[in-house]
Amino acid sequence: MKKLSIVLLAIIVSSCVAKKKYVALQQENGEIKSELQKTRVAKEDLEAKFDKIQARVDEYNSKIMSLKEESDSKLEVVGDHTALMSNDSKRSMRETLANVDPAKLSQAKTLKDSMNLAVSYNLEKAINSSTINDDEDVAVDINETVVMISIADNMLFNTASYRLSSKADKILKKLADVINSEPSLEVMVEGHTDSRPIHTENIADNWDLSVLRATSVVRALQEQYGVAPEKMYASGRSRYQPLVENNSKENMAKNRRTRIILLPNIDKFFALMASNDSMASN
Repeated sequence: MKKLSIVLLAIIVSSCVAKKKYVALQQENGEIKSELQKTRVAKEDLEAKFDKIQARVDEYNSKIMSLKEESDSKLEVVGDHTALMSNDSKRSMRETLANVDPAKLSQAKTLKDSMNLAVSYNLEKAINSSTINDDEDVAVDINETVVMISIADNMLFNTASYRLSSKADKILKKLADVINSEPSLEVMVEGHTDSRPIHTENIADNWDLSVLRATSVVRALQEQYGVAPEKMYASGRSRYQPLVENNSKENMAKNRRTRIILLPNIDKFFALMASNDSMASN
């Protein structure tokens, strides 16, 4: 009987120990499942974040490729500058160059050379259509892309004065039309006098007179004819750059002049072109 009790007790004790292990294993299993679930959720979260990042990378790569393809078709190197040119701008340039003297065109080795020719052609065309050349007291000299317009003193001013006369309106209007026809132009206005000394209450000397005459022309072009002031320069040369010797009244009359120098700015031309292309694409 006693042996039976001992056996039963052993079985009960063994059963309790097994049950505790089972419960512990179940608990451990539950914890492992919980950790596994957390890991699975974290993995799914990381995969979702990775997918978003990959989508953004793909989008940026697509934009970069698109911009590269666009730039390949629009960018041209001009000297040390990079200029944005649309296909329409290139087409317009080719149409202009088709009218240029073939001998001059054959000498153009770069895009900048070609654009110089195109601007020069348009500027010469504007000069010829303006009838500036019809005036006897106006001399026009076109050298490559630089245009020099020399206007006799009596076309703009009264004797020894820097105030514009009524006769100046006609020639200044023609001049403004030419300047405004090409936005990339820069304009230098030079005043020149003869060798006779001058000193009045308002004019100190020939330096003063030449500068005052230049500023009078610049001010009139801006205020009366809408020429942009930022593209103009006023300077005085006094009597020190005569065309001929100041040894007669006729020669002194030739030396008293206002010279207008038109200088196409190719960098500004390309900047304007890029701006126009940008506005057209918006």
